[in-house]
Amino acid sequence: MRYLAIDFPMKHVPELDPGFIPFGVWMDAYLEGAKQPLAIAVERDQGRVSVRHTFIHGTLEMARADYRYVERMVKFLLWSIGGFRVYICGCSPIAKELQQDYSLTGKRAFDFDFFHKLYEVDLEIIDLPLEACPAPNEISQPLGGHLDGCRIGFDAGGSDRKVSAVIDGECVYSEEVVWFPKLNPDPNYQYNEILTAFRTAASKMPRVDAIGVSSAGTFIGNAPMISSIFYKVPRDRWDEVKTCFDRAAAEIGDVPIVMGLNTGNIMGLAMGTSEAVGYVDADKNVKGWISELAFAPVDLSEDAMQDEWSTDFGVGCKYFSQDAVIKLAPRAGIDLDPELSPAEKLKVVQKLMAEDDPRAVKVFRDIGVYLAYTVVLYSHFYDIEHLMLMGRVMSGKGGDIILDTCTAVLKEEYPELARKWARP
Repeated sequence: MRYLAIDFPMKHVPELDPGFIPFGVWMDAYLEGAKQPLAIAVERDQGRVSVRHTFIHGTLEMARADYRYVERMVKFLLWSIGGFRVYICGCSPIAKELQQDYSLTGKRAFDFDFFHKLYEVDLEIIDLPLEACPAPNEISQPLGGHLDGCRIGFDAGGSDRKVSAVIDGECVYSEEVVWFPKLNPDPNYQYNEILTAFRTAASKMPRVDAIGVSSAGTFIGNAPMISSIFYKVPRDRWDEVKTCFDRAAAEIGDVPIVMGLNTGNIMGLAMGTSEAVGYVDADKNVKGWISELAFAPVDLSEDAMQDEWSTDFGVGCKYFSQDAVIKLAPRAGIDLDPELSPAEKLKVVQKLMAEDDPRAVKVFRDIGVYLAYTVVLYSHFYDIEHLMLMGRVMSGKGGDIILDTCTAVLKEEYPELARKWARP
């Protein structure tokens, strides 16, 4: 295949989405002929700086491809690492164009606004010579890793909230409750629902030693700075949002983060209402990155589906969530009632999959192809030895097809990446 004067190999084309251009595969082909050094440094809170050294072509003929590569790279770095200051070191024309795009009125206005809200300062793109690139300043932090005692696990999803009570590693109670956080502008609604879940789980145990929380959104510490479950809450009430989990936990006990696997270099990818990603390194530490890969680019096709929230095209949430199933189903000949909710539409396709309907097979097989080539991309930024796939989309026969297809593609084209896979 060919895109922006770059030929790139791709043996497995999604049947229902033949225009798919995987960023990671294209990137590898693009870099083969690139010789002009470039560095991108991303600064975030507490003076942390991540630096990526790379190359561009630097010729007039490749100018469009150069900018496409660097712009998508900056986008991916922002949504994987997080940051409020990006240094482009070694190419002033690209830096100046990025300054226009990543502004309040530019093409990436959503990103500008998001990171302003996250860090409460304006996002800056700074032009520097290569030799002036800032030095890296990274940190990793250990997770709890404890399953002993009496613990609460809580997951705040966009469509339902889940809570479990666990005693010495054994689940003694679990519930899933439908809620409507995206529709409520009063943060007391979310707070009361969270507190109710905590109290319900606590009532099933003699005591509570710790609470582990998983939630849609981007956090600094325990504070949700951006979160879809507080989508309707006005910004002037965000101080209540930032303390929501801490206040609810204070009614019960401490709130450490809990690890469930005794291993490292693991990426957890949940395909549900959206795409959610977590990662721990070889030492079982978190890197302090936001890993909001739902908004990171995976597809370079100019005909890729647009994300209605971020307004960008080809970002992860449209490939690894119920939206991917809903997008592909009509292309496979599956009619979905427009009156159904997204979750209900997913259930329709999964019911067909349970009946081995060949149309549904095509849908989940294509998501497996998406995943395989996106693992190539993610592996440029994360050292992945284990990939754990979760979420509603991964349930049932459809999840089996996604996993089997992904594994088969990687074994054929990227055997070094097809190491170990985990799926609960």
